[in-house]
Amino acid sequence: MASQSERKLADVLEQQQDEERERAVRALLMRPLLIAGSPELALVRRHSEYLRDWFQRETGWSLRVERQCARLYKRPAVHEDTTRGVKDFDRDHYVLLCLACAALERAESQITLRTLGERMLEAALDPELVTRGFQFTLESARERRALVSVCRYLLDFGVLARVAGDEEAYVTQSGDVLYDIHRRVLSALPASALGASLIEATRGLSTLEDRLGALIEELVPDTVDAHRTAARHRLARRLLDDPVVYNDELSDDERAYLATQRGTMSARLAQGAGLIAELRAEGLALVDRDGELSDERMPAVGTEAHVTLLIAEYLATAARNEPGRLHSMNELAVFVRTASDEYGRFWRKEAREAGAEQALAEQAVNRLSALRLVRILEGGGVETRPALLRFAIGTAQVRPKQESLS
Repeated sequence: MASQSERKLADVLEQQQDEERERAVRALLMRPLLIAGSPELALVRRHSEYLRDWFQRETGWSLRVERQCARLYKRPAVHEDTTRGVKDFDRDHYVLLCLACAALERAESQITLRTLGERMLEAALDPELVTRGFQFTLESARERRALVSVCRYLLDFGVLARVAGDEEAYVTQSGDVLYDIHRRVLSALPASALGASLIEATRGLSTLEDRLGALIEELVPDTVDAHRTAARHRLARRLLDDPVVYNDELSDDERAYLATQRGTMSARLAQGAGLIAELRAEGLALVDRDGELSDERMPAVGTEAHVTLLIAEYLATAARNEPGRLHSMNELAVFVRTASDEYGRFWRKEAREAGAEQALAEQAVNRLSALRLVRILEGGGVETRPALLRFAIGTAQVRPKQESLS
């Protein structure tokens, strides 16, 4: 029989293993593409077999682990969420990103920023891009800066590695940059179920929604067990990706699964990723006490932070007093203007100027929408979601100072 010290050592090693696996799961959720040199990659490689099984079983996502990189092929449960995306990227940036990746795929092991831009200029002359209004000439500093922002995105993901030069010098046309191209990392970028070029060639889909659906489409056998597993995977993806999941947004299959399994499933996911399961009548969420897994969070400091918290409190209090009430952006802008009279001395100067309240209100609502605390309706109205009610704060009470007992 094992001695007490041996059992204690075994418990310590098991706890260490569980903690490492949890950190590896969280690392992949935070950054689905890990590159060589990151401490997280070594951790993922050490527990690769466990991680492959865990993600495949719980979410249906596949994991590829190599010497140069690890790629978790996350596919969203829904594609209608417009709050996701690369920060500060607009439509043209995404087109440039695709053109850059296509040019890099055909390049040698190294490329200069100037050469990359020239090859992208040729690709931008594609008649279909031109007919859709896309223009790219590199003549203005704005366009060169857009190209630089795409390259910095690829640098951050390890597709490119800077050898020499400076991007700002390229923007001002006073220098150039030399990059190494990491092809294995580049090949790991696409996470779609079907190649984008094949969708047009084989499906003939015309609308953006249909094409997005085809990108993440997965074959589900027509059996009861297969549909049940698919519903479980969709729910797990939403719980790991979204701040909160509401019952009224789920399909019949998903609600039927949650009716009997939501406690078991949420506990299992929470344990694997180091989260806290929060189950409510309106839905459920997996809460990260450290706030690491969220790419959007409630701001903590600054004028925008204060305005966002004030609007959150205002909407939550209104929802508690008048359930179902909708709010207009003009109403919220007026609220911000009124709040500036009381709190403006703490805000930056520009936020106190006439007209600034509209932009501040819109920015706050967009952030709350990304956190799934409010819903922006097509007509421009704002609907409060149940999770926002935690920001409803009662009226402050001033209590008299108690006399000392000494």
